[in-house]
Amino acid sequence: MKHLFLRFEHWTTSLSMMVACVMMALASGFGIHQIFTRFIIESPAEWTEVLIRFCLIWMVFLGIPTAFRQGAMVSVDMLYRLSGDRMRRVLDSVVAIAALTLCGVILWWGSDYAKRGGVQSMIGLEGVSMFWAYLALPVGAAFSIIGIIGFWLDPQRMELEAAQ
Repeated sequence: MKHLFLRFEHWTTSLSMMVACVMMALASGFGIHQIFTRFIIESPAEWTEVLIRFCLIWMVFLGIPTAFRQGAMVSVDMLYRLSGDRMRRVLDSVVAIAALTLCGVILWWGSDYAKRGGVQSMIGLEGVSMFWAYLALPVGAAFSIIGIIGFWLDPQRMELEAAQ
């Protein structure tokens, strides 16, 4: 069962990171387009700024699961380095519970916020509902919950090992 969950977690974390990278590339492309239209053509495209923000929000919330999975959750590095194996497991559990609680709150309230934002439209893109921008919160939280559980089941210390 643990192996199946870790395979599922690997797939979802990889997917979220891939989409986060696509969002970063899109934000960069929209930024270049905005610079070109504003300073070269001198006819700025107002929709690009809104889409850049939209892409950056999605990029952040879909990139967080990878950080969680690699052990970049909030922790006290010095305490972790000085403690034994049993205490490290306790620290991992405490940090995982705190992170799961936060992600649960973001999932719950983010879903509500997305539903309520469905009646708003984006400034500069009047045909697009704010629902799509706000949806990044619950989607990112759901992917993060999977990554946190995956880290707790199979800890990877990439963040701590790379620290100087």
